[in-house]
Amino acid sequence: MNNNYDIKDFALADQGRERIEWALTEMPVLRAIHDRFAKQRPLAGARISACLHITTETANLARTLKAGGAELVLCASNPLSTQDDVAAALVQHYQIPTFAIRGEDDGTYYRHIAKALDHRPQLTMDDGADLVSELHKNRSDLLAEVIGGTEETTTGVIRLRAMAADGALKFPVIAVNDAMTKHLFDNRYGTGQSTLDGIIRATNILLAGKTFTVAGYGWCGRGIAMRAKGHGAQVIITEVEPLRALEAAMDGFRVMPMLEAAAISDFIVTATGDKHVLDKAHFEVIKDGCVIANSGHFNVEINIPALEKLAVTKHRPRTGVEAYQLKDGRIVRLLAEGRLVNLAAAEGHPATVMDMSFANQALSIAYLWEQGRNLEHAVHPVPVDIDQQVAVMKLAAMRLSIDSLSPEQQAYLSSWKEGT
Repeated sequence: MNNNYDIKDFALADQGRERIEWALTEMPVLRAIHDRFAKQRPLAGARISACLHITTETANLARTLKAGGAELVLCASNPLSTQDDVAAALVQHYQIPTFAIRGEDDGTYYRHIAKALDHRPQLTMDDGADLVSELHKNRSDLLAEVIGGTEETTTGVIRLRAMAADGALKFPVIAVNDAMTKHLFDNRYGTGQSTLDGIIRATNILLAGKTFTVAGYGWCGRGIAMRAKGHGAQVIITEVEPLRALEAAMDGFRVMPMLEAAAISDFIVTATGDKHVLDKAHFEVIKDGCVIANSGHFNVEINIPALEKLAVTKHRPRTGVEAYQLKDGRIVRLLAEGRLVNLAAAEGHPATVMDMSFANQALSIAYLWEQGRNLEHAVHPVPVDIDQQVAVMKLAAMRLSIDSLSPEQQAYLSSWKEGT
């Protein structure tokens, strides 16, 4: 293995470049940032290690960071999300060191993270916090050089906040996931569409008229439920948070415990960020033929070892589908080995929504390069001006105009004296 890459096949590089360029046509905000970075070089000399899903959209983020002067190394944040043609194009056509092979085993996955850390990063970019976790647990000798990092996903932010609460986090991290222009759009519209895309590609089963359960009514769960309802499914929500459960009910969805939902569901999708949301007790009552999938970051949301123990046989009727037969003859159909179904069985979020997410990433990493040494070792929000800037740029790209406050209106809103 060459020190600068570990990919599947260079013969895929031209195909990957075509798809990367295609995605860029739907990413006008990132294109504008790329052009600005190429002129201003705000990341000149910065060493960045990034553990992200190796997709066409990520490739365009990487190109933007490189245009800004960064020295960048990429590795995959999920064994089944890598697009091998993109990995090949990143190395061959864009000269960005990449360590990612679709379907890599756990040993290879962590070896690739180690190779990314060999870059001795000054800045980190993560999707799930595995890179930062490995850095703190096994490569602590590198921590002194790290100025800061960014985190892309809900699960990663949860892990990093736990680290910060324990006093274990040794550099500031910006929670890109929590930017309004990220979670309101990427998590809701991106996850909603791409999760349904993955399920439909994997199964080719009509959703209309089916009972479709979504575990978790956060922004991702909202998006999945909204799109499933749009397909004509009868949607159930399971929740542990009373306010979210109430919101789901007020949005017109049925709300019940998973034990009840499992017995009547044709589809169950987890999107919680927690483990064993689908557990042994649920498999013991689950409806015959139920399709189960995960749209959370890690496959621990479904207790696959428990399912394996309950099953008497297992076979693969379609690519990305494993059918487990239980002792009483019921079949449970698991998609994409319980990994992110939108990336493992489809192509992930549409480029249009990733445009905003990765615009936040690019601007936040540039902010950290300039200001990171002055920030507390904690999880920080995306600066409001960055979030607003991304929104303004996206509106402009969509050729949409909005109103602005008049001086009189601004004065009224800032005064307490004027009332009725």
